[in-house]
Amino acid sequence: MPMFERYNKVQKAVLETTLHLIIDRELQATSMSLIAKDSGVSTGNIYHYFSSKEDIINELYKAIVLFNGEFVMKGMNEAESVLERFRRAWRSVIELGKQHPKGFRFIEQYSFSPYIYEQSKLEAYKGGWCGPLEELYRRAVEEGLFVSLDSHMMVQMHYGSIVYLLKSHQQNMLELTDDVAEQAILACWNAVSKEKGWNG
Repeated sequence: MPMFERYNKVQKAVLETTLHLIIDRELQATSMSLIAKDSGVSTGNIYHYFSSKEDIINELYKAIVLFNGEFVMKGMNEAESVLERFRRAWRSVIELGKQHPKGFRFIEQYSFSPYIYEQSKLEAYKGGWCGPLEELYRRAVEEGLFVSLDSHMMVQMHYGSIVYLLKSHQQNMLELTDDVAEQAILACWNAVSKEKGWNG
Protein backbone atom coordinates (compact mmCIF):
# COMPACT_ATOMS: atom_id res chain seq x y z
CA MET A 1 0.00 0.00 0.00
CA PRO A 2 1.57 3.32 -1.04
CA MET A 3 0.67 5.06 2.22
CA PHE A 4 3.20 2.88 4.08
CA GLU A 5 6.09 3.11 1.62
CA ARG A 6 8.32 5.01 4.07
CA TYR A 7 8.31 2.11 6.56
CA ASN A 8 10.43 -1.04 6.59
CA LYS A 9 8.98 -4.41 5.59
CA VAL A 10 7.96 -5.46 9.11
CA GLN A 11 6.36 -2.12 10.06
CA LYS A 12 4.56 -2.00 6.73
CA ALA A 13 3.10 -5.50 7.22
CA VAL A 14 1.94 -4.61 10.74
CA LEU A 15 0.36 -1.29 9.71
CA GLU A 16 -1.37 -2.72 6.62
CA THR A 17 -2.74 -5.68 8.58
CA THR A 18 -3.93 -3.48 11.45
CA LEU A 19 -5.77 -1.19 9.05
CA HIS A 20 -7.58 -4.13 7.39
CA LEU A 21 -8.48 -5.70 10.74
CA ILE A 22 -9.79 -2.47 12.25
CA ILE A 23 -12.00 -1.71 9.25
CA ASP A 24 -13.26 -5.31 9.02
CA ARG A 25 -13.60 -6.08 12.75
CA GLU A 26 -13.50 -2.77 14.66
CA LEU A 27 -10.74 -1.55 16.96
CA GLN A 28 -11.70 -3.42 20.14
CA ALA A 29 -11.71 -6.78 18.33
CA THR A 30 -8.20 -6.20 16.94
CA SER A 31 -5.65 -7.75 19.31
CA MET A 32 -1.85 -7.90 19.11
CA SER A 33 -2.03 -11.70 18.69
CA LEU A 34 -4.45 -11.29 15.77
CA ILE A 35 -2.21 -8.65 14.17
CA ALA A 36 0.76 -11.04 14.55
CA LYS A 37 -1.19 -13.98 13.11
CA ASP A 38 -2.54 -12.10 10.08
CA SER A 39 0.64 -10.15 9.29
CA GLY A 40 2.97 -13.14 9.63
CA VAL A 41 5.17 -11.07 11.97
CA SER A 42 5.95 -12.57 15.38
CA THR A 43 4.63 -10.77 18.47
CA GLY A 44 8.21 -10.27 19.65
CA ASN A 45 9.16 -8.64 16.37
CA ILE A 46 6.11 -6.38 16.53
CA TYR A 47 7.12 -5.24 20.03
CA HIS A 48 10.58 -4.43 18.69
CA TYR A 49 8.99 -1.63 16.61
CA PHE A 50 5.78 -0.83 18.52
CA SER A 51 5.38 -0.64 22.30
CA SER A 52 1.63 -1.41 22.31
CA LYS A 53 -1.52 -1.68 20.25
CA GLU A 54 -2.10 2.03 20.95
CA ASP A 55 1.35 2.77 19.53
CA ILE A 56 0.45 0.91 16.31
CA ILE A 57 -2.88 2.76 16.06
CA ASN A 58 -1.16 6.14 16.48
CA GLU A 59 1.53 5.33 13.92
CA LEU A 60 -1.21 4.16 11.55
CA TYR A 61 -3.09 7.42 12.10
CA LYS A 62 0.02 9.55 11.44
CA ALA A 63 0.99 7.50 8.37
CA ILE A 64 -2.46 7.79 6.78
CA VAL A 65 -2.86 11.51 7.54
CA LEU A 66 0.60 12.25 6.13
CA PHE A 67 -0.14 10.22 3.00
CA ASN A 68 -3.52 11.95 2.64
CA GLY A 69 -1.83 15.34 2.98
CA GLU A 70 0.66 14.54 0.23
CA PHE A 71 -2.10 13.12 -1.98
CA VAL A 72 -4.39 16.15 -1.64
CA MET A 73 -1.70 18.85 -1.80
CA LYS A 74 0.17 17.32 -4.75
CA GLY A 75 0.10 19.65 -7.73
CA MET A 76 -1.17 22.60 -5.69
CA ASN A 77 0.37 25.74 -7.08
CA GLU A 78 0.61 29.09 -5.28
CA ALA A 79 0.32 30.82 -8.67
CA GLU A 80 -3.19 29.42 -9.17
CA SER A 81 -6.22 31.39 -8.03
CA VAL A 82 -8.04 30.58 -4.79
CA LEU A 83 -10.87 29.10 -6.84
CA GLU A 84 -8.57 26.81 -8.85
CA ARG A 85 -6.85 25.56 -5.69
CA PHE A 86 -10.21 25.11 -3.93
CA ARG A 87 -11.51 22.93 -6.75
CA ARG A 88 -8.27 20.97 -7.08
CA ALA A 89 -8.06 20.27 -3.33
CA TRP A 90 -11.63 19.00 -2.93
CA ARG A 91 -11.41 16.95 -6.14
CA SER A 92 -8.29 15.33 -4.65
CA VAL A 93 -10.08 14.63 -1.34
CA ILE A 94 -12.86 12.87 -3.27
CA GLU A 95 -10.34 10.93 -5.34
CA LEU A 96 -8.48 9.97 -2.16
CA GLY A 97 -11.66 8.55 -0.63
CA LYS A 98 -12.43 6.58 -3.78
CA GLN A 99 -8.91 5.17 -4.27
CA HIS A 100 -8.10 4.49 -0.60
CA PRO A 101 -11.44 3.70 1.08
CA LYS A 102 -9.99 1.89 4.12
CA GLY A 103 -7.59 4.69 4.98
CA PHE A 104 -10.39 7.19 4.47
CA ARG A 105 -12.73 5.23 6.75
CA PHE A 106 -10.07 4.85 9.44
CA ILE A 107 -9.44 8.62 9.64
CA GLU A 108 -13.14 9.39 9.50
CA GLN A 109 -13.93 6.92 12.32
CA TYR A 110 -10.97 7.41 14.65
CA SER A 111 -9.89 11.06 14.38
CA PHE A 112 -11.73 11.81 17.64
CA SER A 113 -10.92 8.50 19.34
CA PRO A 114 -9.24 8.58 22.79
CA TYR A 115 -6.80 6.05 21.28
CA ILE A 116 -5.22 8.86 19.28
CA TYR A 117 -2.79 10.89 21.40
CA GLU A 118 -2.92 14.70 21.28
CA GLN A 119 0.70 14.69 20.07
CA SER A 120 -0.27 12.45 17.15
CA LYS A 121 -3.15 14.79 16.26
CA LEU A 122 -0.80 17.78 16.37
CA GLU A 123 1.81 16.07 14.14
CA ALA A 124 -0.93 14.92 11.79
CA TYR A 125 -2.44 18.40 11.57
CA LYS A 126 0.93 19.86 10.53
CA GLY A 127 1.54 17.15 7.93
CA GLY A 128 -2.01 16.74 6.64
CA TRP A 129 -4.10 18.76 4.24
CA CYS A 130 -6.50 20.50 6.68
CA GLY A 131 -3.93 23.10 7.77
CA PRO A 132 -3.00 24.20 4.21
CA LEU A 133 -6.66 24.22 3.18
CA GLU A 134 -7.58 26.37 6.18
CA GLU A 135 -4.86 28.79 5.08
CA LEU A 136 -6.45 28.90 1.61
CA TYR A 137 -9.86 29.67 3.16
CA ARG A 138 -8.27 32.40 5.32
CA ARG A 139 -6.86 33.96 2.18
CA ALA A 140 -10.26 33.75 0.48
CA VAL A 141 -11.79 35.64 3.43
CA GLU A 142 -9.01 38.26 3.31
CA GLU A 143 -9.51 38.73 -0.44
CA GLY A 144 -13.23 39.23 0.09
CA LEU A 145 -14.18 36.05 -1.80
CA PHE A 146 -15.65 34.22 1.21
CA VAL A 147 -17.96 35.39 3.96
CA SER A 148 -16.17 36.23 7.20
CA LEU A 149 -16.41 32.89 8.99
CA ASP A 150 -13.78 30.89 10.88
CA SER A 151 -11.65 29.03 8.30
CA HIS A 152 -11.35 25.87 10.44
CA MET A 153 -15.13 25.68 10.78
CA MET A 154 -15.66 26.17 7.03
CA VAL A 155 -13.17 23.43 6.08
CA GLN A 156 -14.74 20.99 8.58
CA MET A 157 -18.24 21.86 7.35
CA HIS A 158 -17.26 21.16 3.75
CA TYR A 159 -15.36 18.01 4.70
CA GLY A 160 -18.51 16.72 6.43
CA SER A 161 -20.45 17.14 3.18
CA ILE A 162 -17.76 15.35 1.14
CA VAL A 163 -17.54 12.53 3.72
CA TYR A 164 -21.29 11.96 3.42
CA LEU A 165 -21.02 11.72 -0.39
CA LEU A 166 -18.08 9.30 -0.17
CA LYS A 167 -19.89 7.11 2.37
CA SER A 168 -22.94 7.00 0.11
CA HIS A 169 -20.66 6.09 -2.82
CA GLN A 170 -18.94 3.31 -0.84
CA GLN A 171 -22.32 1.86 0.17
CA ASN A 172 -23.54 1.96 -3.46
CA MET A 173 -26.26 4.49 -2.61
CA LEU A 174 -24.82 7.12 -4.93
CA GLU A 175 -22.62 7.02 -8.02
CA LEU A 176 -20.03 9.67 -7.32
CA THR A 177 -19.26 10.63 -10.91
CA ASP A 178 -17.01 13.55 -11.88
CA ASP A 179 -20.13 15.57 -12.61
CA VAL A 180 -21.66 14.88 -9.18
CA ALA A 181 -18.30 15.67 -7.54
CA GLU A 182 -18.09 18.96 -9.44
CA GLN A 183 -21.63 19.90 -8.38
CA ALA A 184 -20.84 19.07 -4.74
CA ILE A 185 -17.68 21.20 -4.80
CA LEU A 186 -19.61 24.06 -6.41
CA ALA A 187 -22.23 23.76 -3.63
CA CYS A 188 -19.44 24.02 -1.02
CA TRP A 189 -18.04 27.10 -2.77
CA ASN A 190 -21.48 28.71 -3.00
CA ALA A 191 -22.15 28.04 0.70
CA VAL A 192 -19.36 30.44 1.77
CA SER A 193 -18.78 32.58 -1.32
CA LYS A 194 -19.91 36.18 -1.51
CA GLU A 195 -20.54 35.66 -5.23
CA LYS A 196 -22.36 32.52 -6.37
CA GLY A 197 -21.02 30.27 -9.14
CA TRP A 198 -17.57 29.59 -10.53
CA ASN A 199 -17.37 32.94 -12.26
CA GLY A 200 -18.06 34.97 -9.12
